[in-house]
Order: sequence, then structure tokens, then C-alpha cells
Amino acid sequence: MTPIERRAIFSLSTLMALRMLGMFMIFPLYSLYASHLIGSTPFLVGLSVGVYGLIQALLQIPLGALSDRIGRKKIIGAGLIVFVIGSFVSACSTTMEGMIMGRALQGMAAVGSAITALMADLTSLEERTKAMAISGITIGLSFSLAMLLGPVIGIWLSVAGLFGVSAIFGLIAIVLLFIWVPPTPMIQPKARISLRTEWLSLWRNTELKRLNAGIFLLHAIFAASFIVIPITLHERIGMHGDQQWKLYFPALLSAFVLTILCVMLSERKKWLKPIFLMSVGLLGITELSLWFFADNLLLSGCNLLLFFFAFSTLEAFLPSLVSKLAPPHQRGMALGIYSCFQFLGVAAGGMMGGWLHGVFSSIEVYLFCALLTILWLTIAFKMKNPQYLPNASIH
Repeated sequence: MTPIERRAIFSLSTLMALRMLGMFMIFPLYSLYASHLIGSTPFLVGLSVGVYGLIQALLQIPLGALSDRIGRKKIIGAGLIVFVIGSFVSACSTTMEGMIMGRALQGMAAVGSAITALMADLTSLEERTKAMAISGITIGLSFSLAMLLGPVIGIWLSVAGLFGVSAIFGLIAIVLLFIWVPPTPMIQPKARISLRTEWLSLWRNTELKRLNAGIFLLHAIFAASFIVIPITLHERIGMHGDQQWKLYFPALLSAFVLTILCVMLSERKKWLKPIFLMSVGLLGITELSLWFFADNLLLSGCNLLLFFFAFSTLEAFLPSLVSKLAPPHQRGMALGIYSCFQFLGVAAGGMMGGWLHGVFSSIEVYLFCALLTILWLTIAFKMKNPQYLPNASIH
């Protein structure tokens, strides 16, 4: 890697980690906290989780395409400012209506596609898988730290305080964006085509469709699961919110190590497709096991380890594959479409998880997630194993 590539990878990974750390810290405690807000119902709790993803989904494509035209940093900076405002609104809310409004404002910071596209712009093709893997692992690490820190910090600050911490992280990310991240390259095609033509060319790509469906299902499973995991641990095992970090921490630490080893193995042995399918299958098995063994503390810990491992591994693979398949001058839009499906998954999973939990019970949510993994395996089974070709840079 060149010095610019190293700087780009670690600065943008840090920026993403700060943004996601603030978001993920809330998940272990949120459903318990939101259930006590004024006007709360199980569906509205799910909606407050899902509205973030819904707004993100609506804005990822236009903001990703706009970043292709006016520059990545302008879009990322504006989005982070809106994210900070939304975090403060959520922190101050005592009603479900206020919380939903704050979460919607957070969702308007739909800069994930622009950040990923900027990382792809600043790295060579031969280093891109490594860059995306580092980015994915960094997000996985931020997820791990969030699951650990959220319940611990929540003891003193409550979930409202965690939203305030999220806002502070957003402010730090804005400073890093303009001080540490390298200058943005502008990649222009030989002839600018219309947005509609660009969108259609990307939408017709069969492999991109599979990846977009995959990220939708992955985040639907994640959002639905974390509607009920904290509640299940509280009701079926007796672990209060401020104690659940004791179960999350060893599971997340072990999953993080396994994810690193798995990414390295897939690159060295060129086994990306088999490991990808294995991770999807493992996710489904874990959901069924969470359903069957909800009363067992030890098995719940093992299931959480496998859940986090499968989630982090898939989270590392998917954006790397999208950035390789998309043309450079359409990368922002391609990753915008990808991110749109990602946050549609959050919205659908949050709302379906909340509805199922309200009408039936937490157990049915796990079964719903297991069925989604079967659908994903059906879609992903025909995916092509990516070609591993030598690359050279010519100056």
C-alpha cells in the first residue's frame, strides 16, 4: 500500500467506526428503554428502529449519485451534521413521536455509500479487497465495542445519554473528515450519461442484484433479532440490561478473532463463495438455536458468538464485491443502491420484528429470521466466485 492508501483506509475506517459506534451502543438497551417512553407500543418501538433505515434507504441513491458529481467530502460532511442534530433530538425525547423524529433525522445522514465510494476511489484495485476487509473488520470491531460499552455506559448515562455520546462522536468524525482524510479525487467518465441510464445499467447487473438482496436480508435479520435479543435475555434468563454486557463481551471478542481469520482464509485459498454461503447458513442455524435454547445461558452465549461471527464476516465481504463490480464513475451510485437495500433491510426488519413481537412473542421473531436465511441461500447459491486476476498500475 502507498502512504495515501494507508491514510485513506485508516482515516475513513475510523470515521465509519465513530459513526457506527454511536449507533450500535444503543441497540442492546434500546427496546427496553423505548418501551417506557410516553405513547410506546411494540409496533412503534419497531418503527423507531426501522424509520432510521427507511430514510437512509430513500436517500442513499440520490446522495451517492450526487457525490459522483460534486465530490464525496461535501456530501459526507453535510450528512454528519444532520446526524449530530438527530442524535441530540433523540437524546432529548421523552415521547415515541419525538424519538421517531430524532431517528428519522439520524437516517437523513445517508453517507455510507459516499464513504465507501471514497475509499474505493483512493485505493488501487489490487488493494481494494484488503481495504474493504479492514473497513468491514473495523465496523465489526466498533460493533463489538458498542455491544460492550453500551450496557456499561448506559448504567450512568441511560439510553438518552448514549444518544448524546453518539452526537459527540459525529462531531469528532466531521473534524477527522476535513483534517485527516486525503483530498477527494474526481473520477469523470468520457461522456456523462443521464442518471436514469446509469441506474438502469447498474440495476440490470445480476450479480449486483444478488449482493443487494443479500445486504437487505442481512440487516433485516440483524434489526429484527435485536428487537428481541435483549428482551429474551431479560425475560427468559433474568439478565437485566446493565448485566448483558457480560454475555456480549466474550461472544463479540471471540467472533472478532474468527472474522479476521475467516477473511484471511478466504483470500488466501480463494474460497470466498463457500465461506460466504457457510456464513449465511450459520446465521440461520443460530437463529433456530436462539429459538430452541432461549432459556439456557451457556447456549445463548454460544449462539451470540456465532451470530456476531456470521454477521461481521458477511458485512466485510459484501461492500468489497460491490465496489469491484461497479464501474469507477458509477461507484457512488452502485454503493448508493447497495446502501439503499441495506437500510431498507433495517427498516423492514425493525418493523416486522416489532410487529411479530407485539402480536405473537419473541420466539416467532427468531423463526422469521431463520426463514429469511433460507431465502438468502436460495438467492446466493448461483452467485459467481469472483475472479482473482493480477493487476498492475501504469503511471
